[in-house]
Amino acid sequence: MSVPAHVAALMRHFVDLRDRTYGHAPVPAARDRSGKDVLFLQTVPFLDPFARQALEELNGPLLLNTGQIAASGVRRTGERGLEALWELSWPEQRLAGIGAVRLHAFYGAGFHHPHLQGGTVGRWPLNVFTPEHAAAELHTLRVIATADLHNLIAQRDHRIIPAMKR
Repeated sequence: MSVPAHVAALMRHFVDLRDRTYGHAPVPAARDRSGKDVLFLQTVPFLDPFARQALEELNGPLLLNTGQIAASGVRRTGERGLEALWELSWPEQRLAGIGAVRLHAFYGAGFHHPHLQGGTVGRWPLNVFTPEHAAAELHTLRVIATADLHNLIAQRDHRIIPAMKR
C-alpha cells in the first residue's frame, strides 16, 4: 500500500524525534546543530518554487494579480536560528495596516528540527530533503497560505480582497 506524501512527511518527523536526528535518505542524517543547519540551507531552495506557487494561486483569482510576492532567502534570526520568509502583499492589505500572507520556514535555536507556519497559522514539521519532498509540501503550503489569508480577513473584512469588491 502506498503511503500518502503528507503521512510520509509526518513519519520522517517522528523518526527524527525518536532517533534524535534530522535528515533521511538520500541525505545522511545530522545529529548536531551545524549539520542540521546545512540541511535547512539545502531545504529552502527546494521549497521556494512551491511557496511561490501557493501564494500565486491566491494572487490570481482573489487579489486579481495586484499582489506582490517577496522572498527573504535564508537568514539568521536574533535567536541564532535560521529562517526563510515568503510574503504576499497587496494594496488593500497594506492600506488596512495588517500583515501580509506569510509562509515561514524556520529553525529556531532551541528546536530539534525546522518547521513551517503562516503569519497567523500554527506550526507544521518541515522534513524536506529532496525536490520531491518539497513538491509534496505544496498542499501544506497552500493550506497555510489559504488559512493565513482567511485570518487576515478576520482582522479587517472581506473588502481587503479585490475579487470581493465586484
